[in-house]
Amino acid sequence: MSKFVPKKNDEKDNITLRVSLQTLELIDRKAAQYNLSRNQFLNQCIQYALANMDDTPPEP
Repeated sequence: MSKFVPKKNDEKDNITLRVSLQTLELIDRKAAQYNLSRNQFLNQCIQYALANMDDTPPEP
């Protein structure tokens, strides 16, 4: 699997997302490392996860 490398990109629609404070602090630290907004960083994390996930449905 290739490494995730954040970069600046285009705008997205607004949504609400609830995360723990601990997770939010980590997101903010990681976004700051790449000089990205929280929004830009989260969008790229989601895109990376969706592109690299196993599409095999789970067993019931």
